[in-house]
Amino acid sequence: MLVMLHSKFPRPAPFRVLTAACLCATLSMPMTGFAADKTKADKSKPAAATEVDPYAEVQPAAEKIDLDAYQRIRDEGLNHSHVMDFAYALMDGIGPRLTGSPNLKKANEWTRDTLTKIGCENAHLEDWGEFGLGWQQLNTWARMVTPDTAVLILQATPWSPSTPGPVTGDVAYVNIQTEKDFDQYKGKLAGKVVLFGAMREVPPVEKGLFSRYTDKELEDMIEFPVAGGGGIPPELQARMAARVERLRLIDKLAQFFADEKVAAIIEPSRDASNGGGSGGTLFDDNGATIGRTPYIAGKDVKVPVAVAAIESYGRLYRLTQAHVPVTVEINVETKFTGEHEHGFDTVAEIPGTDPTLKEQVVMVGGHLDSWIAGTGATDNGAGTVVAMEVMRIFKALGIQPRRTIRIGLWTGEEEGIFGSKGYVTQHFGSAATATTPDQMQLPEFMRRAAWPLTLKPEHKLLSGYFNIDNGTGKIRGIYTQGNAEIAGIFAQWIAPLKDLGVTTVTNRNTGGTDHLSFDAVGLPGFQFIQDEMDYETRTHHSNEDTVERLSPADLKQIATVEAIFVYNTAMRDQMLPRKPLPQPDKEQDKRKPLDVMPGVVAPPVAQ
Repeated sequence: MLVMLHSKFPRPAPFRVLTAACLCATLSMPMTGFAADKTKADKSKPAAATEVDPYAEVQPAAEKIDLDAYQRIRDEGLNHSHVMDFAYALMDGIGPRLTGSPNLKKANEWTRDTLTKIGCENAHLEDWGEFGLGWQQLNTWARMVTPDTAVLILQATPWSPSTPGPVTGDVAYVNIQTEKDFDQYKGKLAGKVVLFGAMREVPPVEKGLFSRYTDKELEDMIEFPVAGGGGIPPELQARMAARVERLRLIDKLAQFFADEKVAAIIEPSRDASNGGGSGGTLFDDNGATIGRTPYIAGKDVKVPVAVAAIESYGRLYRLTQAHVPVTVEINVETKFTGEHEHGFDTVAEIPGTDPTLKEQVVMVGGHLDSWIAGTGATDNGAGTVVAMEVMRIFKALGIQPRRTIRIGLWTGEEEGIFGSKGYVTQHFGSAATATTPDQMQLPEFMRRAAWPLTLKPEHKLLSGYFNIDNGTGKIRGIYTQGNAEIAGIFAQWIAPLKDLGVTTVTNRNTGGTDHLSFDAVGLPGFQFIQDEMDYETRTHHSNEDTVERLSPADLKQIATVEAIFVYNTAMRDQMLPRKPLPQPDKEQDKRKPLDVMPGVVAPPVAQ
């Protein structure tokens, strides 16, 4: 999952979510005779970006629940699972999958060929555009030489160049927070191994690093928060401002260290929830890189950079602060494999069979790329192998869906949701991004959408997209992404799944991953509620993100539940209901304060 400055902002909705218990009476009713009349539309007319989707249909009061299909999917998914076969092959056999890397190319090809092997059709790779530098880590190590010898736990940060073999240098701590801080270090860092980054607190691990949602937490999640009045909360605004300031400075920092001819840079690894960023755990994600876009030729980092576990960094830091001379030997061995590598998504499908509905599509997916410190097991190997297992379940059962079922395995998610956004742009539609000065300071994926929203003919054909990217924890429910009309439908779907722990439908939004690409153009895109496990405390973007952190039982449950959601979407008479199309150009105007204060006197014009 992409690290974003994103909170789970709810959208106002007048709908109160029905719980599974409330649906028992409904589900006991006969399931025939509920097909409602459909609203007909002239399908030769393209959807206009200023009106509610004209292809939305009148939804039935009650869903047709095919309990026989539920049982068959449950039996195949829970008792005959092959999800761990996929997991071992992807994580152990291929390993970490940084976008643009040779390993990601292997993973694209392996997923394409494996989906063909299990019976999917039209398995292929789709080019979403140029990404940038191809890169892989070959070997990284470091040790303290004086005043003592000690092995340091660290890895190269993505897109770091190599050292010219093992190099030894005196350690210098550098603290640059503003432009004026550069002066004190000029001419003093040549040949040094630089410690860059404040030494943080390392709190004791007083809470467990592993957790599942309690019933109370799930009940609270149903409750739609209304505090804050919409917009971006002040605390998030402050975080975004700090992020912008760091981005403004970081490119200058990268060039400064290169000009000073430092031998290498060592950064401290960040912390995680509940103090999980300790015990030798290190995180190698966006915040560890020196540079705003280090994967773009011309903006690449010229100095070797490594990120260290906080215990390794801490000893070096404390010695320098005590004015004890410290020397480190470090070897960063990496390889650049191309300057203009393209990104590819893996796509395959099971064709629909209904003469009227087969052109319509339901999609399932997750992102295939990862960071490099581990093997990308929970982020997001889990979502990848689950989506593949969903397709395998359908083929094993010989299910002939009415609508086409398509899998999309995205790349470039970690750097900005590039793969899914590219796919959505090519197939469904897109919106421009704001170009105001404040927005141009942000990475592209963080910029506000702007008018116009341009839709393509396929936009009317996608019923829904289901995504997994919250680790290995089993599904406990689903976020509607503010789609109030769909909440009652999902509540009926999960009623027979209560014994698997699936109980909750919430109208809250959740962010940070590929369903946002679909939601941004008005398409139903959903992410499931999953048990947290140790995702945010230990595995997310860390060297701990390996197969050992996967829960086979939970992955079986995820694949079974997701397969049922995809099956229901593919088989129901109507497409899933959509929210009104986004109107990003009007959003800022809606948030402006009303001019209603009596007695206001215009301030004098400045001379």
